[in-house]
Amino acid sequence: MPSIEQIQYVKAPIGKVFAALTTEPGLAAVWTDRLSVTPALGAVNTFHFGEGKPDRMKVVAFEPDRRVIWECIDSDPQWIGTEISFELEQRRDKVAVTLKQEKWRAVTEFYRFCNYNWGVFLLSLKGYCEDGKGLPYQDRKF
Repeated sequence: MPSIEQIQYVKAPIGKVFAALTTEPGLAAVWTDRLSVTPALGAVNTFHFGEGKPDRMKVVAFEPDRRVIWECIDSDPQWIGTEISFELEQRRDKVAVTLKQEKWRAVTEFYRFCNYNWGVFLLSLKGYCEDGKGLPYQDRKF
């Protein structure tokens, strides 16, 4: 099964990076400002993009300052069943953030579009953690 895998290096404390990936204020600044998030194992987080139905992600792994994994339970049919993980590793004064979206059924045009947009997400995460300004969906040009 195809996977998307990307890495970004963020010059910020690991706790700040983890909070940006797991809390409403962080994910609102980085991904979308229309969301409902609970940073806990088993929680179902909801993310709204545009006018369609929301994406729902179940938190299936939650290890503070180390990793979080979401299982997509409702979204575009190509996303349902995929797992999105963020693994953090302290490397001197930076945090290596490895993002993976695994269990894609096929490499499609949507897969390629998402691959690009995960890169934008990681750039937004870096900007938010380092400079206080992310690039959520509502501020992007498509």
